[in-house]
Amino acid sequence: MNIYDFDGTIHRGDSSFAFYRYCLLHRPYLILLLPVQFLGVLAYLFKFTDLTGMKQFFYIYFRWIDAEKMAQDFWKQDIPKNIYPWFYEYHQEDEVVVSASPEFFLKYACDALGIKYLIASKIDPKTGKALGPNVTGREKKKQFLAVFPDAEPENSFYDKDKDLYVSNLAKHRYKIIHGIPEEQL
Repeated sequence: MNIYDFDGTIHRGDSSFAFYRYCLLHRPYLILLLPVQFLGVLAYLFKFTDLTGMKQFFYIYFRWIDAEKMAQDFWKQDIPKNIYPWFYEYHQEDEVVVSASPEFFLKYACDALGIKYLIASKIDPKTGKALGPNVTGREKKKQFLAVFPDAEPENSFYDKDKDLYVSNLAKHRYKIIHGIPEEQL
């Protein structure tokens, strides 16, 4: 079993932000929501809300689009351009992506890439509201162990040290540096 983070690991950069840019390009009126989204960033910076709360401000734009349909269309054009080639070399049947990005959004990418399991933040695609905790840091490990309590992962791939909580469960850890996996001892 391989464990992957998604953004910055399998995918070049942050896929949620790339999707937002895609939505702005196809639905320019969404720019009108920028002040509300910026308010969420300020609320987070000044500790009035946590990361989950800030993301709810960010994902408010889901209310004005068909996020599921746009996600499908986004991945059709994004996967060929932004999935790191090394991923295909390590690809196995029993893989799991553990990510802070929205589950409904990543589901289309994981299906297209042949990734069997997905653990990600549960966000309502119609409202942008969080339906559970943001799956990041320690929460990644907690969610992984809830689904796979007896797993002994062979490899783990990540790009940020906050992913080490779940990555340390694997026998081999690979940090993605400039798009290339480097084994960490």
